[in-house]
Amino acid sequence: MGVDRNGRVIAVSELLENGPSTMAGLLADPDALDRLRGAVTATLRSPTAGTPIEGLTLLAPVPRPGKIIAVGLNYADHAAEGGRPAPEEPVLFAKFPTAVVGPGAEITWDPTLTLQVDVEAELAVIIGRTARHVPLESALDHVLGYTCLNDVSARDLQLRDKQFTRAKSLDTFCPMGPALITADEITDPQALRISSTVDGEVWQDGTTADMIFPIAELIAFCSRAFTLEPGDVIATGTPAGVGLYHDPPRFLRDAARVVIEIDAIGRLSNRCREMPA
Repeated sequence: MGVDRNGRVIAVSELLENGPSTMAGLLADPDALDRLRGAVTATLRSPTAGTPIEGLTLLAPVPRPGKIIAVGLNYADHAAEGGRPAPEEPVLFAKFPTAVVGPGAEITWDPTLTLQVDVEAELAVIIGRTARHVPLESALDHVLGYTCLNDVSARDLQLRDKQFTRAKSLDTFCPMGPALITADEITDPQALRISSTVDGEVWQDGTTADMIFPIAELIAFCSRAFTLEPGDVIATGTPAGVGLYHDPPRFLRDAARVVIEIDAIGRLSNRCREMPA
């Protein structure tokens, strides 16, 4: 695990003696983040500290979340493009943790299983403190940070199954990255531009200001039903422009390059590959 500062990644082991070496270790030590901030400030006095990020292979910020809670129809324009009204309360479903891959990894699928693979650009919330029955006004205190997430979806499976789990949970169908941006670095998570492009063509272009249920409300809502634990991920929904609702519908194909970009977080880029079983 490392800290990115100005395009150079400094290993936590170089910053803190006996500090956490993995994201799981950081999540288990509530005080580690404050210690890291102080150590990074001191280390930045050396402009050559760390390794250039271009020479590293990045993993997902949380490689194996305990839970991935996804929110459906959380942008009014996305609900409208599918001919559905805005929901009265959050619509939740799960993605399996084994779907998670990092930036630069391939999104793969067997064309004998699905031929309608779609993109969904989402802001992901990483939980940093256990949350149960959390009031709305303190919900954001439980957020460690944010990252980009692609809620890759097999639309033909989704429509055939009449629910989301299989279609959203194929291996590699949850790219996340490029990094976890801590909550203190995001002035307003409800004021971020979010987009997806496929081979350089814009498919989605929206703003998190248009969420029907803001992040604080999602955390409070989830915590009334089940415990949110450090490292859990909430995928907060996607704006309009997914391939299913293009005219005619458009889906991802072999060798396509998909990029999810969110203000203040960065670009999550993945190549698509059809891989027959």
